[in-house]
Amino acid sequence: MTNETPLAIDVRGLVKSFGGRRVVDDFSMRIPEGKIFGFLGPNGSGKTTTLRMLCGLLTPDAGEGTCLGLDLRNQAPLIKRQTGYMTQKFSLYEDLTIRENLEFVARLYEMDKRGERVDSALRDLGLYSRRDQQTGTLSGGWKQRLALTACILHEPRLLLLDEPTAGVDPTARRDFWDEIHTLAGRGITVLVSTHYMDEAERCHEIVYIAYGKLLASGTSDEIIDGTKLFTWRAHGPDADRLAGQLRGKDGVEMAVAFGADLHVSGTDEAALEAAIQPFRGTGKLNWHPTKPTLEDVFIHLTAGSKDNFS
Repeated sequence: MTNETPLAIDVRGLVKSFGGRRVVDDFSMRIPEGKIFGFLGPNGSGKTTTLRMLCGLLTPDAGEGTCLGLDLRNQAPLIKRQTGYMTQKFSLYEDLTIRENLEFVARLYEMDKRGERVDSALRDLGLYSRRDQQTGTLSGGWKQRLALTACILHEPRLLLLDEPTAGVDPTARRDFWDEIHTLAGRGITVLVSTHYMDEAERCHEIVYIAYGKLLASGTSDEIIDGTKLFTWRAHGPDADRLAGQLRGKDGVEMAVAFGADLHVSGTDEAALEAAIQPFRGTGKLNWHPTKPTLEDVFIHLTAGSKDNFS
């Protein structure tokens, strides 16, 4: 990112607490316009709270910054009007038709030419033929598509998507991400929280938060390289069953089965090799060093973080 690149989000030191528990702790982030950022972390890490602060639904206890060039604290109503926020839970009215839901959203944003713009949005995302269908009868994938349509109906500059593909099938997830890249190509900035590693890899950059604190940010390759994690892959009969024997040994920070294979990782390369040496000498398995996956890295990062519920 060059110094001339306009920033859609530029926040520093955000803090938010509930009931004496700090949910977001000194969080900072800079996102250029027109980029897709993946927002990852375990459940309860403050992702949703952060998204709500960014779109003006929550006021930070501390910290400052701008969203779409507007002050996070003093211009929250203006930020809301230029942001589309898709919540984890489907939030449209299930007893209304698809068209009625979108017309309601258009009225909320006081849009002109509402009928024309609703029809255009329905056609753009393939919903026009279903416009009179009751929303509650839609499948998860179609509800997701409708929710996205509602988010972009008022032509926002920023999309905040909170686990938008949870519970939908792989085809619907793929179609959804194709649409996200199309929107980013039009200059819309997207911040999307997800637990799917394949989705994280489709983002331009990734932000990883654990229990309120920012742990890593950058491209997937930058994050993987930055952890200094060494990984060996074992392949062969019952390789995955060695995980329990390797966990807890000096140098082994993780031993995780991936199907019939096993990934064994640690940050001390020599100690890790010493730990797996007895298993390499049997000749039953094929061992070789490999680049850690994003999943390896995120398990490693989460293991080193303190749960702020405890």
